[in-house]
Amino acid sequence: MNRLLTATLLSFTALHVYAAEPNEKDAIAMAERGASYMKAHGKDEMMKKISAKDPDFVQGSLYVDMRDLHTGIVLAHPINPSIVGKDLTDVPDASGKKYRREIIELAAAKGKGWVDYMYKNPVTGKIEPKTTYILRVGDVVLEAGIYKK
Repeated sequence: MNRLLTATLLSFTALHVYAAEPNEKDAIAMAERGASYMKAHGKDEMMKKISAKDPDFVQGSLYVDMRDLHTGIVLAHPINPSIVGKDLTDVPDASGKKYRREIIELAAAKGKGWVDYMYKNPVTGKIEPKTTYILRVGDVVLEAGIYKK
């Protein structure tokens, strides 16, 4: 009986961990939730929510950050607050890609879409492939990304 119970619990735990991995739909939903909140409460209130690591906008490796569309300056980042106020537009990722410039250009041209790059996963601490959904809201870009396995 104990072996069966242990096997069942291990299976459930593995299933739960797998189900908890964020996917593209989760990233889109989080960015859209941020846009809705921002439209109702304003940019400054959204920045406070992000900075406070509000659970609506920070869930493990999935989180929303915000940058200015025109300057590229990071306005709010829940995981790496040291980059807030900085223009990192032309700083490349580990593979040399200037993905932040691509984010700004895509947001300006289409208003939303996906950008792939390499970034440090806050859960594993490792540089990993990431894809981020970007959503323009007025003069800012909300970004919510997932790590690719």
